[in-house]
This record gives sequence, C-alpha cells and structure tokens, in this order.
Amino acid sequence: MLRNWMMSLAVLLCSGLARAEPVTLDGTEQWTMKSAEGREYRIMVSLPEGDVPWTGGYPVIYLLDGNAYFPAFHAAKRAQDRLRGAVLVAIGYPSDTPLDFVRRAYDLSPPAPADRNDPPQGGQDVFLDFIEQRLMPKVNQRFKIDQDQRSLVGHSFGGMFAIYTLFTRPELFQHYVAISPSLWWQDRFLLAHERAFTAKAHAGKLDLIHRSLSLSAGDREMPQEIQDVRSLQLRLENLSQYGLRSDLQIEAGEDHAAIPFRVPNRVLDELMSTRRY
Repeated sequence: MLRNWMMSLAVLLCSGLARAEPVTLDGTEQWTMKSAEGREYRIMVSLPEGDVPWTGGYPVIYLLDGNAYFPAFHAAKRAQDRLRGAVLVAIGYPSDTPLDFVRRAYDLSPPAPADRNDPPQGGQDVFLDFIEQRLMPKVNQRFKIDQDQRSLVGHSFGGMFAIYTLFTRPELFQHYVAISPSLWWQDRFLLAHERAFTAKAHAGKLDLIHRSLSLSAGDREMPQEIQDVRSLQLRLENLSQYGLRSDLQIEAGEDHAAIPFRVPNRVLDELMSTRRY
C-alpha cells in the first residue's frame, strides 16, 4: 500500500509540473508582425502608465535585440515613477534564444562580399523599411505617441545599426543610443556614411536640431573598441554647431557582454529627461 501511495504522489507531482506556465511580465503585451518580405518579428511592448503627457503623446523608445534586453529595460522602466510614462517597443525574433545570430546578422548589417557572407548579411535597409513603414505606424495607431520623442537603442551590432540610422535617416528618430557599437565591422564601413552625413550637415541639408547620439562602452572592452568610440564622439562634437548633441559614457568594470544590463536605468533616465521645448 505504501508503494502505491508513493507512486500516486509521484504522479501528482509530475502532473503538477506539467501544468506549469511560463512567467509573464506585468504591464506588457506582445505582437507578431511580418515584414514585406515575410520575415517574422516578435514585438514586445512595455505599456505606458498614467495619463497622456501635456505634449499630446507618450515618448516611445525602440529597443533592438528585444529577446535579450527587453526584460532588463522593462524592469528599469517600471521601477521608477518618472520612467513609467513611456512606450518601450522591443524588436525581437520568434526564437527561444536571447540572440538570434542568423537573423540579427542580416537585419543589422551592410552587404558583405560573397566570400564573407555566411551567415547572410546586408539587410539593414530592408529592416529599416520594416521599422519605418510597418512597425512605427502600428505603434502610432495603438498609442498616442509624441512624435518629437522617438528614440532608438541598440547594443553591439544594434549600436552599429543605430548609428547607421542616424547617418542615413536622421529624421526617423530624435535620439539614438549606441551601446558598445561594432564600429570596426567590415573595415569600419560606417566611416563612409559618417563623411556623407557630415558633408550634408556642413552644407545645411540636415535638420539636426533636437537630435542626439549617446555612446557608451565598458572600460573592460578591447582598447581599440574604446578608442574607436571616443574618436567618433570627438569628431561628432563639431556638429554641435548645427544642433547635434553627442556624449560618451565609459562604464567602470563592464565588458561588451555585460554593459547592456548595466545601463538601462541611465539610458531611460536620459531619454525621458530630454525635451524638445
């Protein structure tokens, strides 16, 4: 009888475990969207709290590599009253892994030579089209958005992509955050876009008023990577005469992999305290 009782208890325990459900985050919702080419994205949204601000809309922050970084940014946003009144839109993939290296290699990078195109690269403009033409209109339809408070945040390849967006479509966002950007990628391909961007600014062809770029890196990263991001910020300082604000934060004790989990509070605080008026 004791044996039968123990077996019954084991069945009950196992059946209880089988009914376990995944953890969900309060104050969030999730969508599935497809690009014009049929690529599927998982969109994770941290909902705004409180009344619509006097500006007529909520600030919106778009976060790349959402599978990996959405929980940390959502927790930082909800932990402090002053950060809760924003819409956080994280762009991820239908995957159980934090970083889908194949998908992000395509979405966040420039075209590569055929002998260096494994995994496939070169989808940065296609991905930008998805954000601009499909994702942003849906966000604008779902929420009242302050169109003067749009931000883009990315780490590593995502930071590289954020800078590329600033250089090629500066009107898409007001604020760009690049955390440990991969400036070295493809023989520093961003330099050519930087030169074109700078030339347009000097020619008066860009409206950089109320545009900002926040750069950060960990002091335990490769010395070359720290030097590259310092040099970029110094070069862009010259564009402050046209309105572009840029700054650099070196995070003590942080390396390339850890820094995106260290900075969410500071990044959100900066973005929420930056106003057009």
